[in-house]
Amino acid sequence: MINIPYLKPNDKIAIVATARKIAAEELLFAINTLKKWGLQPVLGKNIYAVENQFAGSDAERAEDLQWAINDDEIKAVIIARGGYGTVRIIDAVDFTKLKTNPKWIIGYSDVTVLHSHIHTHIATPTIHATMPINFNKNDEAVETLRKCLFGEKNSYQFEVNTLNKTGEAAGILVGGNLSLLYALSGTASDINTKGKILFLEDLDEYLYHIDRMMLNLKRSGKLKHLKALVIGGFTDMKDNIIPFGKTAEEIILDAVKEYNYPVCFNLPAGHIDRNLALYFGKEVNLKVDAINCVLTF
Repeated sequence: MINIPYLKPNDKIAIVATARKIAAEELLFAINTLKKWGLQPVLGKNIYAVENQFAGSDAERAEDLQWAINDDEIKAVIIARGGYGTVRIIDAVDFTKLKTNPKWIIGYSDVTVLHSHIHTHIATPTIHATMPINFNKNDEAVETLRKCLFGEKNSYQFEVNTLNKTGEAAGILVGGNLSLLYALSGTASDINTKGKILFLEDLDEYLYHIDRMMLNLKRSGKLKHLKALVIGGFTDMKDNIIPFGKTAEEIILDAVKEYNYPVCFNLPAGHIDRNLALYFGKEVNLKVDAINCVLTF
């Protein structure tokens, strides 16, 4: 694993849009927040471009991400928002500069494409965290990102779920949005989960889709050799007129019932306002018992 320097005052942080379009007023709060942290936000030249639902053409979005990766003065790159579109440009971007000039790549949801691809090919840590469009929604989510960027020690204690499987584990944390991990299966951005702690979250999916995607992870071997499974928000799940018969959490637990490792639900991360920041690609410690769930970086 290649370590990345934590940020310090006056460091430059790039804001680029790799997916859905964004307007200047939607970034203002985040830009001011980053300045209050003592950082220098720098915008990609195409960030306000528009092509249908996207933040410009595939070429424009790839150009901005490539610039942010290649510029030696940029110490971190935060993706402006999610939506859909990063997978359309992933093969047009050269990430090898991260091996000699590693920097933090930050975001969640559609940014799972970057987390997975970088973890597979470059082995530098990344940060699963809130993005600029959501900076004004939850102070704690934003503060945990600041702590991650500046290297302040952190741990999360969260609510016990009756479906949890107790135990302790230590391992590299990987994962992200279930739908994106499913979409990346069998591609050059597919992730290796063996011996790792897997984090999953998702939004606005039919329950049978969750079942199908979990079976894909199981049949492809991604669930068999985990150190632990950590579940974040599965928000706004949908069902058909004829009910599927299980909640998203029950579907997930059913997919891993034969495996002997800790499983915990309710980690406050994902498509929720209280989207606490997580290091991906770094070792974490997980403790799941009848009283507490604790994730420590």
